[in-house]
Amino acid sequence: MINLGIIGTNWITDQFVQAALETGRYELAAVYSRKLATAQKFGEKYGDVEYATDLETFFKLAHVDTVYIASPNSLHFEQAKQAIEAGKNVIVEKPAFSTPKEMDTIIELVNQKRVFFFEAARNIHEQAFKKIDDFLPLKDRIIGADFSFMKYSSRYDLVLAGEEPNIFSPHFSGGALVDLGVYPIYAAVAWFGMPKESLYFGRLLPTGVDGMGTGVLRYEDFDVTIRTGKIGDSYQPSEIYFDFGTLTLDAINSISEATFHNREAGRSEKMAIHALENPMVEEARDFANVIEHPDDKNLGLLYEEWVELARNVNQVVYDMRKNAGVVFDADEK
Repeated sequence: MINLGIIGTNWITDQFVQAALETGRYELAAVYSRKLATAQKFGEKYGDVEYATDLETFFKLAHVDTVYIASPNSLHFEQAKQAIEAGKNVIVEKPAFSTPKEMDTIIELVNQKRVFFFEAARNIHEQAFKKIDDFLPLKDRIIGADFSFMKYSSRYDLVLAGEEPNIFSPHFSGGALVDLGVYPIYAAVAWFGMPKESLYFGRLLPTGVDGMGTGVLRYEDFDVTIRTGKIGDSYQPSEIYFDFGTLTLDAINSISEATFHNREAGRSEKMAIHALENPMVEEARDFANVIEHPDDKNLGLLYEEWVELARNVNQVVYDMRKNAGVVFDADEK
């Protein structure tokens, strides 16, 4: 059984904990929060849980072997580094780290300490995502793609009122691209590989980060358009274009419907896809497989693929962010 400790007590942490418990492979062992009352409010429904209000105490908890980190983006690196140095596996909510330098440091450290690092990019672990991967034809038949994920954040109301909430602050590595934009970028890099060029045209807010924007990932023979945002809503599907038809996806962040419109055959066909109620169950199960079977060579190769994918996505996001002129405090470190 994996003994899980968590940093961050928001809704996404709760969803991950529920997903982890649903797999039957984890127990929630400890909760960290700067305020004891906040930690207790989060953990009380999960039974016998230990609480900590300082990270030094939290990372010294010997029975905790894996830490899930869902704090503000800019805090991920130092918290992950401390956890790894304490011998813990880390599951870091996306975006895992702010810069390629931070990503490289963590990957080198987990290799030294012989523990695991996972970026919680849940969409690539869903069976629906893998089914699309299996369906894709040879790349020479792909002529383009259009991926969109844009959802209004209530925190934008604070920006309009002249405030600077964490998710819209360069001090906390915020903005639309590094949050919702990670999903379509993960899809593109997982399915098509690293682009030759990564461009992003962001609409910057008074806080200095992007509220929405359009990106272009340029490949040898086709382009992928990325649309993302946190100051409006998008209801358009995502699409992959082939020289013989079009594949439509209802949502790039969590696919529940996919239809292939075969122009050559003159027909459209829905793919058989079953989406789980909690979309984080599959990633929790995948992480558990690796943690519980560290000597399995096939799982080891799969883990290395995830790490390299996380590294590549981080680089693409960084390049796109720089292209748009979005500068984080983390860039100066």
